[in-house]
Amino acid sequence: MLTNAASVLALSTSNRFLRSSERMRGFAAEIDKRKASPDIRALLLKQMERTQEQGVLLLGALTGAYVAAGAFTAATLISILGAAVAPHSQRLDAGIAVLALAVGILGAAALIVACKRLLAATRSSVVNMSEEAAYVREHQQPLGPAP
Repeated sequence: MLTNAASVLALSTSNRFLRSSERMRGFAAEIDKRKASPDIRALLLKQMERTQEQGVLLLGALTGAYVAAGAFTAATLISILGAAVAPHSQRLDAGIAVLALAVGILGAAALIVACKRLLAATRSSVVNMSEEAAYVREHQQPLGPAP
């Protein structure tokens, strides 16, 4: 079950990473426009920097998800090996059990780190959205008189 959770996390994080890359290209295109006002350019530059930080966080989360998936898979295989060895050597079986536990703990720690990085990237996205909303509210043209 944990292997599946780590795999799903890796897939969704990959999608977020790709969207972050697309957003960076969009910022670059908008900043290159000559008609962009200095206010908009400054906002875009700040958001571009934050999106770059998100990319780094997402890459770290993706690494954690892959480590977790690999560790959980390895722990499962080590446990199967332990079950096969158990009838023949209790001492070796105990060592294999400790190894499986250690690798499983590594997977759980990697999953926790991945989730922590995803949360930080999400917070950064919320800051970007809040800035965009504030900018739109500030520069919104008043509507004409109602008919």
